[in-house]
Amino acid sequence: MPAVTVRNLPEETHRALKLRAAQHGRSTEAEIREILEEAIRPKDRVKVGSELAAFGRRFGGLDLDVRRDQTPAEPAKFE
Repeated sequence: MPAVTVRNLPEETHRALKLRAAQHGRSTEAEIREILEEAIRPKDRVKVGSELAAFGRRFGGLDLDVRRDQTPAEPAKFE
């Protein structure tokens, strides 16, 4: 798993991270991972698939004919 080193972190930032980690019952390293995960993947992000499914439900869905066309494909012609 990749590792990241953060240099020149101000002492008061480090103390605040340690305090926050203790409040959440985690190590400082685990708290930093949680902060980074939330920053790049917020829990309230819009999930396209879920939104499309909800949209379909609101409008009663669609009736699609999903039968496959059994006609053989024509071979490609290169001229």
